[in-house]
Amino acid sequence: MTEPYQSPDGGLPPQSRILTGRAKFTPSYAVIPKMVHTDIVTTRFPFWDKSRAWVLARPLSGFAETFSQYIMEVQAGGGTDAPEPDPQAEAVLFMLEGGLSLELDGTHHTLVTGSYVYISPGTDWKLHNRTDTKADFIWIRKSYEPIGDLPPPHSFVTHEDTITPSAMPDTGGKWSTTRFVNPDDVAHDMHVNIVNFEPGGVIPFAETHVMEHGLYVLEGKAVYRLNTDWMEVEAGDFMWLRAFCPQACYAGGPHRFRYLLYKDMHRHPSLRLK
Repeated sequence: MTEPYQSPDGGLPPQSRILTGRAKFTPSYAVIPKMVHTDIVTTRFPFWDKSRAWVLARPLSGFAETFSQYIMEVQAGGGTDAPEPDPQAEAVLFMLEGGLSLELDGTHHTLVTGSYVYISPGTDWKLHNRTDTKADFIWIRKSYEPIGDLPPPHSFVTHEDTITPSAMPDTGGKWSTTRFVNPDDVAHDMHVNIVNFEPGGVIPFAETHVMEHGLYVLEGKAVYRLNTDWMEVEAGDFMWLRAFCPQACYAGGPHRFRYLLYKDMHRHPSLRLK
């Protein structure tokens, strides 16, 4: 079974800690390191019991505009029968640690570390922690963009261990992607994948593209280029990129480097300001 991934410890740093850190917000990207995920920056959502959230991303005019992303913590006995207030929202849940009971369109699923859930817009779902310890998961939300009579994708539950990563061409397997949906399926207007680098793996050019990104580091450490800056990142850090922000990566640590990646896909850019 997959080992638990990095999730917030909460609490508050001691008064003796110096203020210098890696948090950074620029017009083209933001880095939210794990050390800032403290108790005082959490929020609680209506109809969620014994639960709290660290909001990592939300639509911002002039920045990234297509998605929101949270780390959710659900204590033993906590959960919800009414998780989603927006009927147009689709979602991906990815388990970081612990166990949760999911009811999805009337079918029960047990979620563990590495479980992945896609929730189609308008789907009825409930989520509860029936264990004796807390559970943490990533929750990514996007307003689904329907196209004509093309039906939205079906909801599904899977686990990363059931998927063979696809190696990027000419990389010898040092750079690969764990893909949870068919990349050619245009019904999906977002992809949430896991990107994997073995030690020494690189993105060998500055990717510059229209897709927005949210990157939550699951394992390891690396130096990541964001626009013109190289930033050290490690497990538990979050990177938030607006469209066309150049990016590259060098996985220089002793162990593999992996992150959960959001990007918007398969839709024409809007020609009208929202």
